[in-house]
Amino acid sequence: MSPNNLSVVLVHGAWADGTSWAKLIAPLAAEGFDVIAAPLPLTSFADDVAALSRTLERAKGLVVLVGHAYAGAVIAATRDEKVKALVYVSALAPDEGEKVVDVFYRLPPHPKAPKLAPDDHGLIYLPHEAFADAFAPNATAEELVVLEAVQRPISPASISVPVPRPLWKDRPSWFLIAEHDRMILHETQRFMAERMKARVRSHPVDHTPLVTQPSVVVEIIREAAATVR
Repeated sequence: MSPNNLSVVLVHGAWADGTSWAKLIAPLAAEGFDVIAAPLPLTSFADDVAALSRTLERAKGLVVLVGHAYAGAVIAATRDEKVKALVYVSALAPDEGEKVVDVFYRLPPHPKAPKLAPDDHGLIYLPHEAFADAFAPNATAEELVVLEAVQRPISPASISVPVPRPLWKDRPSWFLIAEHDRMILHETQRFMAERMKARVRSHPVDHTPLVTQPSVVVEIIREAAATVR
């Protein structure tokens, strides 16, 4: 199968939007992949899964489905038969019956991790200092300005419901462990990756390598795509 018959669907996490994948889209498209950045409303887990399903309807051919952070839970909830491989980028992978918060808070947080609480509208935003301290500490000043400006808040309804049987039980998966992650501890990432029996690639990167070290993310996507072909 040629790359032109294979789609890569990129799914952003909490406090992000599709622009977080900007450094990956052009390189992957240049290799012949059809690339789509799926928009999640982050309003509830069910809403996010439904939004992903609508995106997958638009995808051509077979799909490598990539999730960052919170989106790891979302990509595992799809039942679209086109999805043939899953790629987790410093992501969360709750098992059947678990909630996202269960794995997120599995261990005490990093000292630099932000304290999270809903605002008066019931939405959780990242505080200003969290972007440089924890979300993307290896980003440039310009990148941090953009990440904060486009952040999308997440609702507690996205992270507080039990998830269904995850697709990683039925599809091959890859997991990029971010060794310097201050949002999701690397020990937690390794626990989830090993539980999934994922193919693990570990790198000394921060929580958002799609922005700060995109080449390592492109490489693991290429690896997954090669097996689908």
